[in-house]
Amino acid sequence: MFTGIIEEVGSITKIETSGGNIDYTIKANLAEELKVDQSVAHNGVCLTVVDIENDTYKVTAIDETLNKTNLKHLKEGHLINLERGMKMNAHLDGHIVQGHVDQVAICQRAETNDGSWEFTFSYDPELMNVTIEKGSITINGVSLTVVNSKLNEFSVAIIPYTYENTTFKTLKKGDVVNLEFDVIGKYVKRLMELKSQ
Repeated sequence: MFTGIIEEVGSITKIETSGGNIDYTIKANLAEELKVDQSVAHNGVCLTVVDIENDTYKVTAIDETLNKTNLKHLKEGHLINLERGMKMNAHLDGHIVQGHVDQVAICQRAETNDGSWEFTFSYDPELMNVTIEKGSITINGVSLTVVNSKLNEFSVAIIPYTYENTTFKTLKKGDVVNLEFDVIGKYVKRLMELKSQ
């Protein structure tokens, strides 16, 4: 379980393919505090730490994960948002994030707005996911509030702190991002589906 509050932006130092899996080696200050078997969200994708060496650690993404997320687009040198699992006695500063990506989206616009930034994303309607105005959304692991919600498109407003301390500072038009929709909304959607059967 995560909160969508990014702890650190790590750097991918090595990518290795093994069958249908990809191993990512990531350089981050928090590496020295990790343990093997620990869960860490990477651009919102929950992955297990399998090896640690000094200020780097390794995680493995299987084919299923690669097919549903933007991890397959990452290259050596790319930055990645990192968050360790939340502690049960800690404040929930973002919202409840499971680390299970629902689908990807494409950045359509990135605009400056007098001290802040507005990013607009579109996503495939096939999975029937929806956003609502002022609702929660997780983009590449970052807990955000939806503005300008439309059918299969929405925007988010980014404050300077979030811009500077996440990968939003490198995000541009055409980039693929991971989306995790609000878990409460997903339960409502499922209940409505069952009711209509």
